[in-house]
Amino acid sequence: MPGDVMDARFRFSTDPADIDRERVHRWLSEDAYWARGRSRELQDAALDGSRNFAVVDSASGEQVAFARVVTDGVTFAWLCDVYVAPEVRGRRVGVGLIAGVAAELERLGVRRWVLRTADAHGLYARFGFEPLAEPDTWMVREAR
Repeated sequence: MPGDVMDARFRFSTDPADIDRERVHRWLSEDAYWARGRSRELQDAALDGSRNFAVVDSASGEQVAFARVVTDGVTFAWLCDVYVAPEVRGRRVGVGLIAGVAAELERLGVRRWVLRTADAHGLYARFGFEPLAEPDTWMVREAR
């Protein structure tokens, strides 16, 4: 499905070899409001404990987007650290990235997916995400 929604110049990937860890760290630690200042050590540990996804420019081989999913692979998945490089935004790369992630989680049969976003509700709504039906049943513990 990712190829159906994004420019053919780009390809979706689940191959760990397509993850440019230095680039992902730079994107997230310098430009992503939710991860600004995250250390490389912490970022690498997060990647090591997650399923990681990329969109790659087929011509150059350069990674242009990233998403990470924390999951048990069966019952629950948290979609996080979604980032599309500024130079390819508006070219449906984000749509292709999320389509690929969704296809992978559907293939696994994961029942419940969650995410947190401040500004991309429209993108995620296309893939069935909606506000929590029972927010009073969810709790969070933040580090202090």
